[in-house]
Amino acid sequence: MLYITDSEEATIRVCTVDGDKLSGDELFAECGNGVFDGIRLDTEGRVWASAGDGVHIYHPDGTLLGKLLVPETVSNLTWGGPKRNRLFLTATTSLYSLFTTANVAPQPYQREVVTRSSGR
Repeated sequence: MLYITDSEEATIRVCTVDGDKLSGDELFAECGNGVFDGIRLDTEGRVWASAGDGVHIYHPDGTLLGKLLVPETVSNLTWGGPKRNRLFLTATTSLYSLFTTANVAPQPYQREVVTRSSGR
């Protein structure tokens, strides 16, 4: 799945990825407060999206499960920490962090690091 935030429409759209082809382009969620910006997926396939009033959490079928309310507009989010269960939020003037029972989903790819020697 490919999730796309659309700031003009204040939505998240979802497409199916099949090799190098996309299909579907369907509405996944509409933001009720501000616009969606950063999004992350957890290991259960839930979508966590930054919004004007905090973080909105969606079931993989697009159902709103709940919100983490923050007194500022949240612009982005990511998980960190040794167990990958600490959620970091960047907001208008602050950085927030909290522990969750969710963990970040693994990256869908592995980067290969190539080191080249200059021969000197």
